[in-house]
Amino acid sequence: MSLHLTNAVRGGIDRATTRTGGILFGVLIVLQLLTIASFNTLLASVAPPEAMEQFGLILPISGSVAGILLLGTYLVMAVYFVVVARAFARPAHKLSSIPSELYSRRIGRATLSMIVAGIIVFVSIMIGFFLLIIPGIFLSVCFLFFLFVIGVEDRGVIASLRESWDLSRGNRLKLAVVVVFLGAIGASIGMIGAIFELIGVPVAGDLLSILVNAVLFIFIYGLLADAYLQLSGESERKGVSDAL
Repeated sequence: MSLHLTNAVRGGIDRATTRTGGILFGVLIVLQLLTIASFNTLLASVAPPEAMEQFGLILPISGSVAGILLLGTYLVMAVYFVVVARAFARPAHKLSSIPSELYSRRIGRATLSMIVAGIIVFVSIMIGFFLLIIPGIFLSVCFLFFLFVIGVEDRGVIASLRESWDLSRGNRLKLAVVVVFLGAIGASIGMIGAIFELIGVPVAGDLLSILVNAVLFIFIYGLLADAYLQLSGESERKGVSDAL
């Protein structure tokens, strides 16, 4: 099936501006704040005192507690990714609510599959980028939809990677545009923190980076959800609209 990228962009905007999009945005802000603050706190606990001004958000806790908090936040973030896939891969008229099925239905299995598959995808893409970038972009495109396959269809690790590969076939040039855009935006967000650190206000850099990243994340995953539904055919065929 052919991907209509313009429709996917519109779908991403529509999904991002629903009540579901707003709730997911708010949760992401909190998770990012905890992730960055606990990570900074962990680094600050082992850094020399003169380097403290280089860190942004820091929590009034010890380094060991910050490490535990960071690990816990990563686990919650893994659940969050599954919920995002399930929440956005629904018909538009259902995006005014977030039913409990989104975060309770086989959530343990889905989260574990997402973590394992995510590690495989990350390592594969890094190897691809090491091999002169193009293979990394290609693999990024091929595995764009594994999270939706896991979250929506309850597939396992290998099945989700295989189906994501199949869904991208025939539309990889269009999807490559999305991947390159994501890469450019990611680099730009990284520069925000660096610039604010250079001018001596790293906390402001952290806060602005979190805000910009959250806005773009919600839009991009709305776009990917629309693209996933286009490429997988009618959502009713896979039980998406009624099950979620």
